[in-house]
Amino acid sequence: MSLTPPLPRSFRPLAGLAGGHSQTILGKLLRSTAEPPLHRERWTTPDGDFLDLDFAPDPDPESPLLVVLHGLEGNARRGYCMESYRAAAAAGMAAVGLNFRACSGEPNLRARAYHSGETEDLRFVLATLRERFADRPLAALGFSLGGNVLLKYLGEHGAEEPAGVRAAAVVSVPYDLSAGADRLQDTFMGRTLYSRYFLRSLLEKVEQKAHLVDDDAMLEGVRAARTIRAFDDALTAPLHGFLDAADYYHRSSSARYLDGIRVPTLLLHAMDDPFLPRSAVPLRAMQNNPSLHPVITEQGGHVGFVSGRLARPRFWAEESAARFLAGVARSP
Repeated sequence: MSLTPPLPRSFRPLAGLAGGHSQTILGKLLRSTAEPPLHRERWTTPDGDFLDLDFAPDPDPESPLLVVLHGLEGNARRGYCMESYRAAAAAGMAAVGLNFRACSGEPNLRARAYHSGETEDLRFVLATLRERFADRPLAALGFSLGGNVLLKYLGEHGAEEPAGVRAAAVVSVPYDLSAGADRLQDTFMGRTLYSRYFLRSLLEKVEQKAHLVDDDAMLEGVRAARTIRAFDDALTAPLHGFLDAADYYHRSSSARYLDGIRVPTLLLHAMDDPFLPRSAVPLRAMQNNPSLHPVITEQGGHVGFVSGRLARPRFWAEESAARFLAGVARSP
C-alpha cells in the first residue's frame, strides 16, 4: 500500500506529570470510567469455550470497524479501551473490544487462558468479523499485552492481508517479554507495585479455575509464585505447550515478528516505560520495515501519554491511534 499515513503530533506530557511512574499510575486514574452504551455478545470458540465482545455504538454501517485489544489482566471496559471507543467515534469509526478468555468478569470453561503469544482467538474473532461485516475495512489497536498479541499475529501472516485488516496500531508493547519480566522484578516499583497488582489478579483467576487444572504440583507452584516469571514458569508455560517461561518468552515476544508485518502499523512507545528497559525496544527492526511507523517518545510511561490540563486531561495515544487508523483504513 502506497500512502502517507497521518502520524501523531509531538507528545507533551501534562505539566507535573512527566515521569514514567506518574504517567503510568495517574494515566490509569485520570481516564474516565464512564462507558458508552456498549452491547455485549458472547461467541463460542472452535474449542468449545467462549469469548465476550463489547460493541460500541455504530456511527455508520459503512465506516471502518476498529478491534481493540486490552492488556494483561485488563478487559474491554478499561479506561484506555473506553477512550479508544470515544476516539474511534470522533474519527468516524465503529469499535468493538475483545475480552480475552477469563477477562470479561466470568471464568472461561477450559483450563487454558490467554497469554502474550496466543493469536488463535484473535484470528477467530477477526475472521468472524470479516465474514459478518464483509464490506467494511477492519483496523486493530492493541495495548501492552494486547499489542504484543496483535504484532505477533500480523507478523505470522506476512504478506497476506490478515482477515482484511488494513491498519494497526499498538501502545506500550513489551516487545521482549523476558526483559520485561526482569524489569518488573529488578526495580523497586516493579516488585512492590506492578507485579503485586498483576499477580493478585492472576492468582484469583487460578483459584476460580483450579478444578479445571488436573495437576496438584502445578497449582502448588503457582500459589508459591512471587514474580511474574515464576508464575509463567509454573502455569502459563506448561499449560500452553511451552517448555518453561524462557521458551514462552522467546517464542511469544513480538520483536521476533516485526520484520514479517506488511500492514501499515503505528508503534507508540515511551522510553521511560517502567515495564520495559530502553535497551529492549527493537528500534532497528522498527526502522528496517517500511510498513512500521514507530513514534518513540522520551516520556509517557506505560499506557500513560497524558497531556492537556489536569482539569481536562487528554489521552494522546488513543487520539493519535484513532487518527492514524481511520486515515489508513479509508485509503483506497
